[in-house]
Amino acid sequence: MALRFCKSRTYHDPLHGAISLDGGDAVEALLIRLIDTPAFQRLRRIRQLDTAFFTFHGAEGSRFTHSVGVLHIARRLFDKLARRYAELRPYRAVTLASALLHDIGHSPFSHAGEEIFGCHHEVWTARILREDPQVSALLAEFNPQLPAQMQQVLHKQFPLPLVGQLISSQLDCDRFDYLMRDSLLTGAQYGHLDLDRIVTVLDYDPETGSLSIPARKGLGAIEHYLVVRYFMYTQVYQHPKSLSARFILDRLFKRAQVLLQKGEIELDPVLTAWSWASMAAQKGDPFELPLPLYLAADDVLFSYPLRFWAMFAADPILSDLSRRYLDRDLFKARNLTQLPEDRREKLIATVGEKMLRDGLDPESYLGIRSAHTQGYSLYAQGIHLKTDRGYEEIAHLSPLVRALVETQLQVWLIFPRPYSDIVEGFLYA
Repeated sequence: MALRFCKSRTYHDPLHGAISLDGGDAVEALLIRLIDTPAFQRLRRIRQLDTAFFTFHGAEGSRFTHSVGVLHIARRLFDKLARRYAELRPYRAVTLASALLHDIGHSPFSHAGEEIFGCHHEVWTARILREDPQVSALLAEFNPQLPAQMQQVLHKQFPLPLVGQLISSQLDCDRFDYLMRDSLLTGAQYGHLDLDRIVTVLDYDPETGSLSIPARKGLGAIEHYLVVRYFMYTQVYQHPKSLSARFILDRLFKRAQVLLQKGEIELDPVLTAWSWASMAAQKGDPFELPLPLYLAADDVLFSYPLRFWAMFAADPILSDLSRRYLDRDLFKARNLTQLPEDRREKLIATVGEKMLRDGLDPESYLGIRSAHTQGYSLYAQGIHLKTDRGYEEIAHLSPLVRALVETQLQVWLIFPRPYSDIVEGFLYA
C-alpha cells in the first residue's frame, strides 16, 4: 500500500453538513485523489434527478453531491462497526472507495439517459474502474488487489457480505442518501428518514459476515425507512410531469437518430458516437463506445444542441420537441391503470388516427409509460432481522411491510393537450 498523504478536504453538504476527509489518513487521502479525477468531477455535470426539476424546481443536485453523501454515510456506518469488530478494519478502503465510486458510470440525464440510450451505469462503472487511466492507477497504487476487489463488490461477489450490503442491498448507504437528499432538494416531506436510529441499530454478525439488525430495536426504524421509500417513488420519482418530460427527451433524441441515419442532420462527434451506439442497443446489441467518448458526455453537452434544434432545425418534429423540452411545454400524462387493455389499445389507435389527420407523427407525440411501484421486494438479499428464534424476513414480522410487498403497475398515456377530450371521453364512457 502506497502511503501518500495530501491536504485534508472539507465538503459543505446541504444534507449532512461538513464532510471532512483527513489527508493524513491513507484511505481518505485516496478518496480525495479519486474525487479530483476528471471521471469523478464529471458527475458535477449530471443531475441526480434527471427531469424532476420540471416539477420540483429545487431538484438541481448532482451525482457528485450524492456520491460524496453516500461515502459519508458508509464511512459513518463502517467506522462504527470497525471500532467494535477489529477484523473489519482491513476492508475500509474497498468499502469507502466502492461507496464513493458507485455512480461514476452514470450517463447524461441519469436514469432517463439509461432509458434513452440503452446504457447501464453499472457496466460503465466497471469499465471506468478497469480502464480509466487515473482512477485505475490510483486504486492499484494504493493496493494492487483493490481494483479486483471493487469489481467483486460491484458484481455482488465480494467474500465479506457486509461490504456489498453497505453499497447495494435493500438497506444500503446509497438509498439512505438519495431518499433524504431528494426529499430535501425537491421540498417533498416524504423522505424524512431517521438515519441516526438506523445507524444506531445496524450491527455486524461475525458468523455470517453480514449486517445484523435486532428486531426489538430496529423493526420500527426499518418499517419507517420502507414507507419513506414507497412514498418517494410514488410521489416524486414517478411524478407524471417527470414521466412526460422523459418521454419528450427520449423522442427528440430518437428523432435526431433517425435524421442522422438519413444523412439529414449533423451532430457533434460525441453525440454522433452515442447515437450510433444507442441505435445498435435498440436492435439488441451491446451499447459500446470507447471509454473517452463515454466520459466526454454529460448533461451540459447533450442539452446544448436542443437550443439550436428548437430555433433552426429544418425538421419540424425535432424543432418542436426541443422547444417543448426547453420551455417546459410538456405533454399531458393520464393514468390508464384502471382502463382495460382492449380499451387502452382502442384509445391509442383513436388518438393516433386523429394525430395523423392533424399532421402529427404518433411515434413522436404519443406513447405509454409504465412505472412499477413496490415498497419492498422479497428476494435473496431481503431484510432479515435478528430475533430470539434466529434471523427472520422482515415481511414475516411486520404487517406493514407485507402490505408494501405487492407490486403496483401504473400505466400512463403521454399525449399533447389538444387530445384531452378524446382521452377523457374514453375514461368516462
